Amino acid sequence: MTAPQQTISSSETARGPLSYPIFRALWIATIVSNVGTWMHDVGAGWLMTSLSPSPLLVALVQTATTLPMFLLALPAGAMADIVDRRKMLLTAQSLGLFAAAALAILTFNDLVTPEVLLAATFVLGIAAALSAPVFQAIVPELVDKQALPDAIALNSLGVNISRAIGPALGGVIIAFAGTPAVFALNALSVMAVLFVLFTWKRPETVHTLPSEHFFGALKAGYRYTRHSPAMRLVVIRAIGFFIFGSALWAMLPLVARRGLGLDAAGYGALLGCIGAGAVVGAILLKRVRKTIPANTISVGATLLFALATLSLALVANAWIAGAVMFAAGLAWIGMMTSLNVAAQMASPGWVKARALAVYLLVFQGSMTGGSILWGSLATSSSVATALVIAAVGQAAALLLAFRWRLPEDSTTDLAPSNHWAEPVVSVQPADDRGPVLIEIEYRVEPERQAEFVTALRGFHPARQRDGAIRWDVWEDVAEPGKVVEAFIVESWIEHERQHARVTRTDQLDQATLNAFHVGDRPPVVRHLLRPL
Repeated sequence: MTAPQQTISSSETARGPLSYPIFRALWIATIVSNVGTWMHDVGAGWLMTSLSPSPLLVALVQTATTLPMFLLALPAGAMADIVDRRKMLLTAQSLGLFAAAALAILTFNDLVTPEVLLAATFVLGIAAALSAPVFQAIVPELVDKQALPDAIALNSLGVNISRAIGPALGGVIIAFAGTPAVFALNALSVMAVLFVLFTWKRPETVHTLPSEHFFGALKAGYRYTRHSPAMRLVVIRAIGFFIFGSALWAMLPLVARRGLGLDAAGYGALLGCIGAGAVVGAILLKRVRKTIPANTISVGATLLFALATLSLALVANAWIAGAVMFAAGLAWIGMMTSLNVAAQMASPGWVKARALAVYLLVFQGSMTGGSILWGSLATSSSVATALVIAAVGQAAALLLAFRWRLPEDSTTDLAPSNHWAEPVVSVQPADDRGPVLIEIEYRVEPERQAEFVTALRGFHPARQRDGAIRWDVWEDVAEPGKVVEAFIVESWIEHERQHARVTRTDQLDQATLNAFHVGDRPPVVRHLLRPL
């Protein structure tokens, strides 16, 4: 499925993201909705400390929020790449509205137990899991390419504006009206997004090929992430940061209530400090990114977040804790924006929702597993011990930044190039006919053959990234300089999709490779099928 392209005139190239009406409306609506989500998180975490004294159950509130993302992010991403994204968002947001309203009613009637609270939070997490890959993937549909990095950063800013407002507002509402009011307002906030989605006239997607089947789309998304060096880098860095970073989020309700003696409003204020720090950080990042490399920003953000986690274990004063949380917010937005931009720039339109879903899966999976780990450790030892160990682990994970460096402004052009010639066939094969063996025969100067083969091996990840299930290179022992690249694709339709997936950067790399080729004719391409 190819995302619809907007026609952008030269006079529009300098436009900021908020100058696009649908992006602006959806951005404002998601801020309202996220305020409700953060109010729910405060209410759920605080209510659980009243329902149960167990640190593990308190930590499981975070797990119930993030586990659905771990389980459903990739299936949701696959669906988002093969169905209408607007309709998928409408369905997911409607589910969230139902879950939030049901929890509000149950809480108002004193029918909530720890199990009910975790179940309702889990359903809300399902709605978020179904929505998140779609929200990420539609951003390039809403703004042009030049505005995309700022749009991604602006989305992070919106999340953190809501994080600054939602927790503090939620704490105040809990103090004056109780947790049922917080859950009810969360339900109302979802309606803002639903309204914008109902009014969005999304351009109809043009299908040049039959839509992928669900399980085939899943495999393609996994294959792309596995064989794309840029996406692998993002995944590795995300695991190293989030599995240790989850400790601060999971333990904060206990530190607020038991360590600092705060009420719900005080706990909300701490979360608001994180949000305020993130808002300030997002504003600063636009300038900082112009002069400081993304990898350096990620190193500084990781060190600052590790320091904040360590400080949270030792602090005994609420005002100092607020300052620590402000610093944590600065660090969080720095790392999140760096990873989000890298993930967006590493994924082309045909697989964007699935690639971003893998990133979200890793993010939420690390947060889920980390929450269970740190909750269990705090139960067997203490909250402070869990936080100290997490801080040390996060500092140690900085070694990843020296081996897997986040890239600077992307020089990769992932737009479709359509530079592959159409296969020459006598009779058009059926779509499901396969497997297909593709051979590309090159002829090079014998003295340059070793250099050419080395360059050709660089195409191995790209071929498998776009659909090949096997790749190899062969030399003809009878004719020095004759080299054959061979790869296998599952079916004829998958090979046709492979034609549509090659990028402009692939085209430039292919031109460099073809410079080795000698002779009057271009490299010979053959397509072979097993006999029926």
